[in-house]
Amino acid sequence: MARFRLDEVDHQILDILIDNTRTPFTDIAKKLSISAGTVHVRVKKMEEAGIIIGSSLTLDYKKLGYAFIAYVGVYLNKTSQTKFVLERINEIPYITVAHVTTGKFNVFCKVRARNTEHAKQVIFQLDDIEGVYRTETMISMEESLNDKKRLMHSIFNDM
Repeated sequence: MARFRLDEVDHQILDILIDNTRTPFTDIAKKLSISAGTVHVRVKKMEEAGIIIGSSLTLDYKKLGYAFIAYVGVYLNKTSQTKFVLERINEIPYITVAHVTTGKFNVFCKVRARNTEHAKQVIFQLDDIEGVYRTETMISMEESLNDKKRLMHSIFNDM
């Protein structure tokens, strides 16, 4: 499959959508001095090329009562248990991210909880999964950086 080429207009459309995926195509068109049809066609092409995959919603977890974040490194008895353990991790809704990793941990997870007591309960659930040898937890004091735009601009500059 040929590599999809993004031009400056595509970059500008993506830039606006990354700020707010709910921005109407008519608003994007006005900002960029192009037609809404052009925006629609370009977004559709980027979706078909797999560059845009769905859209996401950003939540204020603090307002929802889930501001506590912990990262948990998971050690497995055997690496062959990875798939089984990931299936069990997927059953715990407060584990929002799980990466299979190299190095110190076999799996690295992000836990979102109401408070330390709730996080402890989630981590104990994780610890109780068959095949988990032990876990190591780090508490996030603050999410200081979570910026997709800077990465996006670097990717565009590399193209």
